[in-house]
Amino acid sequence: MTDFTELVDLAAERVGGAVLYANDDFFAPKENLLKPGAPVFLEGEYTDRGKWMDGWESRRRRTPGFDWCIIRLGLPGRIRGVVVDTAHFKGNYPEQCSLEATAIDGLPDVERLLGEAVEWREVLPVSNLDGDSQNPFSIEETERATHLRFKIYPDGGVARLRVYGEVAPDPARIRECGGRIDLAAVESGGLVLACSDMFFGHRHNLIMPGRAANMSDGWETKRRRGPGHDWVVVKLGARGRIHQVEVDTSHFKGNYPESCSLEGCDAHEGAGGDANALASVASWTEILPRTKLQAHTRHHFTDELKRTAGALSHVRFNIYPDGGVSRLRLYGSVAED
Repeated sequence: MTDFTELVDLAAERVGGAVLYANDDFFAPKENLLKPGAPVFLEGEYTDRGKWMDGWESRRRRTPGFDWCIIRLGLPGRIRGVVVDTAHFKGNYPEQCSLEATAIDGLPDVERLLGEAVEWREVLPVSNLDGDSQNPFSIEETERATHLRFKIYPDGGVARLRVYGEVAPDPARIRECGGRIDLAAVESGGLVLACSDMFFGHRHNLIMPGRAANMSDGWETKRRRGPGHDWVVVKLGARGRIHQVEVDTSHFKGNYPESCSLEGCDAHEGAGGDANALASVASWTEILPRTKLQAHTRHHFTDELKRTAGALSHVRFNIYPDGGVSRLRLYGSVAED
């Protein structure tokens, strides 16, 4: 799979993505399109409308045109690629698809999104699809998007749509908070660039919204059998000063780390979003010294933090020697510059 899949899925249900409207979802509901997890196939399972399918599927078109749906991104951002997954759709997948985007402030209703006043721009031209396949398409989009219009030609079924990109939060929201936010949160534009290991749980889980649903909804490494420790590098959504750290080990009871530490650096001019470039230019400063952790606990650290770090662009979160953490929250203020 191409590199853009290492970014955040802007349309995922877990971050607030939703399919608001479809012109036709006769055989399978539009909501399936953004469901988490891989599509499944149930042999011999039928509804009163036909074969049960885990995706969005329109009826067979008997007139000219195409089918389409409107998606609200859970996280507004710049799209870098999409995966159009036609898993299990073999004789009923669309021949082609395309994608358009727009940026609208607030929470427009369906009526407004269907109106002629909305200016849609093409981000993926009409492109061929293969059936029962993951169809990846790289996109170099520079403009911020809040909503998408996904078109399939002429009809058929798509199991999942994944929309990967860089989060571009609303500056007005940050101003309303007085500049004090969770600097690492995905909704603030945070991104986990790299990690030593994520065998049991993906690194992006660390900065997702809300509390973890269960142990699979956190970052978890395999059991370490040699020296060393595990770590993640997080690019903050904005340069800022960290005032409080929350390390949440909820659901991790026999597999939580013995301890953790936190380091930071200000490498905004040299590294950008590249973990390899960061390693060559970063000078790490200790923020939280190595501190013991407890099982299934939300740990809050304020007085323990070192105040000499200044404004930071990246952090390195270390766990000793291995294990799982549900969420990492870095509450602080956005740097004035």
